[in-house]
Amino acid sequence: MSVATRRPPALVIASTAFIILWILVAAFPFFWTLWGSFKVQADFFSRGDWMDAIWGTRTVVETGTAFTGQAYEGAWIEQNFWRAVLNTMIVVVCTVVISLTFGTLGGFALARSGFRYAFWLLMIALVFRAMPHITLVSGYLLPFFEWNLWGHLPTAIIVLVAINQPFTLWMLHSFFLNIPKDLDESAMVDGCTRFEAFRRVIIPVMWPGVITTGLFSFLLAYNDFAVTAMLLSQDNQTMVPKIASFLGTTQVEGNVMFAVAAVVSATAPLFVLIMVFQRQIVSGLTAGAVKG
Repeated sequence: MSVATRRPPALVIASTAFIILWILVAAFPFFWTLWGSFKVQADFFSRGDWMDAIWGTRTVVETGTAFTGQAYEGAWIEQNFWRAVLNTMIVVVCTVVISLTFGTLGGFALARSGFRYAFWLLMIALVFRAMPHITLVSGYLLPFFEWNLWGHLPTAIIVLVAINQPFTLWMLHSFFLNIPKDLDESAMVDGCTRFEAFRRVIIPVMWPGVITTGLFSFLLAYNDFAVTAMLLSQDNQTMVPKIASFLGTTQVEGNVMFAVAAVVSATAPLFVLIMVFQRQIVSGLTAGAVKG
């Protein structure tokens, strides 16, 4: 390493310390919640001494051990949180599959189209993406009530796809623009139809972009509260509204520890998902550097 590119030791130490501090501050809420989910409410929300949440003083008195799984048992078994998890997976998978299917086809068509209407279609999609989610929800309520569809999972899927589709169109359209037209033209010269060229040549090249877009679509549907809380009945709740119900209301007492355990259960898969797809995400976000 040359003298010109060598960084001062003080700068290296300072930047490293800052990164470590930032990671600790960012990760602390999750690890604190994870730790507290194995305590009783009197410890985790102790007003006398916050150290009770660390040592589990009341947890030992009530259960005989410093750790307990009562919060998870209550949330998953007593309150049927597993059903909310299953509903969430159904909504998320359907939303992602439908959004990516129409997004890839529409994004490719708009990217390869030489007509000016493609630009205006994208502008209209951008307007719909900028609208508050509650606006779209209120527009769907009347037909859902008239057709007796309110409260069922397909209602949430339809609205989430409508909200998410403009984003997938824009993102996948930008990825397709970075893939030279020579690729699909060469495939068609070799005997492929346009759709076969799209499926066999274009999609494998931009697969990281599809993964990245799919992940953002997943997060939209996974973390949604407004749409699912308004359109789904109590029996068909997804995870986020179900967690909110554990907190109770001013009229109905809730169980905060059930919510704490459910939050950990809902957050942990996201860490695994990011770790599994981290390379595809980075590749997709830097897909602008693709060369033909």
